This record gives sequence, structure tokens and C-alpha cells, in this order.
Amino acid sequence: MKRRFFNSILTFAGLAVISASGSSANAKEYLNGITWEEPAVVTPGVINSDPPSDAVVLFSGDDLSQWKVNDSWKVVDGCMLTGKGKAVSIPKFGDCQLHIEWSAPTPAKGEGQGRGNSGVFLMDRYEIQVLDSYENKTYFDGQAGAIYKQTPPAVNATRPPGQWNTYDIFWTAPKFDEDGNLVSPAYITAMHNGILILNHFELKGDTPYNRPPKYNAHDSEGPISLQDHGNPVRFRNIWVREFTPAQGEQTRSPFIRDGKKETPIESSGDDQE
Repeated sequence: MKRRFFNSILTFAGLAVISASGSSANAKEYLNGITWEEPAVVTPGVINSDPPSDAVVLFSGDDLSQWKVNDSWKVVDGCMLTGKGKAVSIPKFGDCQLHIEWSAPTPAKGEGQGRGNSGVFLMDRYEIQVLDSYENKTYFDGQAGAIYKQTPPAVNATRPPGQWNTYDIFWTAPKFDEDGNLVSPAYITAMHNGILILNHFELKGDTPYNRPPKYNAHDSEGPISLQDHGNPVRFRNIWVREFTPAQGEQTRSPFIRDGKKETPIESSGDDQE
């Protein structure tokens, strides 16, 4: 059957509906009155795990020049191998996107918290757990992908020892006022091997082992740090993007444009529920 196209305007429930092949200068249009800055152009990597053009690369397999570490941390076969003490990034970040890949020791040794234990710390104080949680039981808020002692991951997406795990972490840093009072808490969204495990989780504070979490005022930016827990965990392909939301300014009140008529939302009489 020959398809017909109509350039008519249909009205339903008091709203103008424009056909796909036509338009009308008389159709109602909602305008929010915000003047937006043009979003920056970022070139993605060849694949999603590659750092995009605006990323800060913390480890690409060559050296540890972006980290404060002692000599026990090594680069072995293009991987960052844990040593004694923490590895602390030299660059510091606030709100950010973090990509990091890790692999538990193989063959697997130990059990519970003694198997492939490490951790990724945002701002050097808020930990998402690294652990060999493949067929390895432990307390749930201490398994891989947990915000340590605060929440388990929604699911256990850990790959077998020797295979690589990926964390993609989206971090909103906590905010404090000039007197050190908490204005807004930290939030984290995280994917483990492409699977959503934390969705805008609100942290209760830092993530210590021996006391309840709490917030202490700190700078708006802090380093990424990696934990040594006595297990030879490997890391690779670590990069971070600083994140700034789209910027705009409310230059006039929201309004409805209907042809040449502009009606402010506050006095339009339209149902805004």
C-alpha cells in the first residue's frame, strides 16, 4: 500500500502535535529560559576502555611516574603490581569518572578477606573494595565492589582469578562549608565488568575497618590511592576524567511560545503537575 504523508497539525488534549513530514510556526513550544554554554568536544577512545582525549592517564603500563610509591611497587609485564604501603596518585580529583582494571593473584590462595585483597580509594579515604570474590565467601559489605563496611554491591560480577576485572566509577565528592560542616555527602555509581553494582549510593562517611564511618572536612580534591593488603594484586589501564556538569544561566523565566505569543509559565494557566 502506498504510504501517504499529511502535513496537517493534529490537536490532542489541547497540545499541538506535528506530523513527521511537516511543521508549523503556530505550534506550542516550551522554552526553559536557560542560556547554555556549548558542551566541550571529547574524542572517545577506539574502544570504551581506552582513555578519551580529556582523561588524565595514571597508568598505561610504562612507569609509576604518576604515583607516590615505595620501591616495592613494580611494573611487571605492563601491569602495576602491589607492594608495601599504599600507592597514591600525584594528580588530585574532585567529581570524576575513574576507569581501572585489576586482576586477583593466580593460582588463588587463601579465603575470605585473605584472597586477592586490595582496594581503590577515592580522595584517599573512601574505599570500593577489591577482592577475589569468585566463589569466595566473606561478609557481603567487604566483597568486591562493596563500599567497605557500608553496602555490598547489588550483584557479584567477579571474574575468575587470572582474568581481568574492570571498575568504571562515577564519583561525586562531598562538599563542606567554610566551617567544616558537611553540605552534601559523597555519592558513587559503579559498574563492575559492565554491570551496574552501585547506583548513586550515598556514602555515610569514610570507610575505616575499626569504627563507624564519619565525615571529616577535607579539600575539594584528593588523590586516588590503591591499597596494599599483602596480596599481589595487579592493576592496569588507570585513567580519570574530571567531571563538570553542563553549565547554563537562567536568563529569563520559563515560557510557552505559541506562534508569536510568549506566555510566562507562572501565568500561563497550564496544568504543571
